Amino acid sequence: MKKASIVSVGNEILSGQTVDTNAAHLSAELLSIGVPVVSSFSVGDEIEKIARAFGLASADADVVIATGGLGPTDDDLTRQALAKFLGVELELQNELLEKIEKFFAGRNLQMAQKNKIQAYIPAGAKALPSIGTAPGIMAESEGKLFFALPGVPAEMKRMFEESVLPELRQYASGQAVVVKKVRCFGAGESTIAQRLGTIMQRGRNPLINCTVEFGVIILHIVATAENKDKAEQMALKDEKLLRNTLEKLVYGSGEQSLGEVVGEKLAKQGKTVAVAESCTGGLLAKLITDIPGASEYFTHGWVTYSNRAKTGELGVAADLIEEYGAVSEQVAEAMARGARKEAGTDFAIGITGIAGPDGGSEQKPTGLVYISVDCNEGCQTKRCLFSHNRRFVRLRSAQTALNMLRLKLNI
Repeated sequence: MKKASIVSVGNEILSGQTVDTNAAHLSAELLSIGVPVVSSFSVGDEIEKIARAFGLASADADVVIATGGLGPTDDDLTRQALAKFLGVELELQNELLEKIEKFFAGRNLQMAQKNKIQAYIPAGAKALPSIGTAPGIMAESEGKLFFALPGVPAEMKRMFEESVLPELRQYASGQAVVVKKVRCFGAGESTIAQRLGTIMQRGRNPLINCTVEFGVIILHIVATAENKDKAEQMALKDEKLLRNTLEKLVYGSGEQSLGEVVGEKLAKQGKTVAVAESCTGGLLAKLITDIPGASEYFTHGWVTYSNRAKTGELGVAADLIEEYGAVSEQVAEAMARGARKEAGTDFAIGITGIAGPDGGSEQKPTGLVYISVDCNEGCQTKRCLFSHNRRFVRLRSAQTALNMLRLKLNI
């Protein structure tokens, strides 16, 4: 199987001033044509280090793609480093120089002498057409392909699509990779891994990878075969296996969000929902209404941050708050019941908690959240204790509320 490695060049990437979105884009595009990325390297603007990165990358992979360092300034050194790695000299390409000169002339600008370096490429290499002044470079050495692309995302993407993809499709013909995602909520990564057991064993085909996004566990099924149809069948078989093994922990697939899945279930069953939020400040309503067509099932939302709002808007008894506190099981239930009564919906959700960073105590620590889902069958309340920062607590609270509603809709 042909594999790829990415080299991201630039001090700005190492310093954190620039987020390396190019590597993520390339990884996804390469995988889509059956060439998985097996390693990536970030290096500063030094010839020796960039050349060394080319060596490390080529030791891992058959295709090496570098981004950045093709400009005209003194810190743009990728072409020099590639030439050093290949053991050749840079050669002036007169056709490239003419194109660069025309680029400036067409804009009534005088080309700086520094731009001339962009017309040099390693001997034996091929120039790739650009939309700016920085041509890309393609070279072959010992049966492996090397590409140097601009660092500007728009220029990189266009050059990759127009000049690199056609080369790689031909180079990697006879292999296919299909990736499917199974999305889970309601258990931690270690719990899911324990339930899956040997299914997640390294070296298995399909390979099962796991990532986490704010409590959502995403299982990536990576199936490799000689053609796409066979890889697709392998991936579908494993998707069914994961769903049967994890059961209700699986809420969706692909890029589906909890809000999308819950919305589909509400619409299909002809049910409606309202929400009453305190610590989440309207985030739950946002996750629901982010989905087009949410007006079909979402009717009302209250953000009752103060005790007075809880009492005045939702009918939560003042003595209930006095006795148990605003952050309590009793108040969460009263909020959900009050919301459902006021809205006349099939379901209502009440959330109250301490998102932090202040406001916690020994009895009620920061991150304590009560979530209630009320319906004709009764009121279900869950006590949660979330760690991390305020943003995380609020998002996990809203997601947990959606998941509770999802599970009720499956009954």
